Amino acid sequence: MSRLKELRKEKGYTQIKMQMLTGIDQSDYSKIESGKRYFTFEQCRKIALALDTSMDYLAELTDEKKPYPRNK
Repeated sequence: MSRLKELRKEKGYTQIKMQMLTGIDQSDYSKIESGKRYFTFEQCRKIALALDTSMDYLAELTDEKKPYPRNK
């Protein structure tokens, strides 16, 4: 999950900040970021929203960081 850490650092966020933005416990988030645990669909969605990217980018299905247009 190097993309996850890279994006978080680009935003200047700590893992604690990610916990506040996503509701994912910091220890669980740390395991996701280090690849010791997989995220669920809902966790992936929350992380993508917090980091302003797409779920496909987080899943390494695309190299485009920019998120898709969202419904308001």
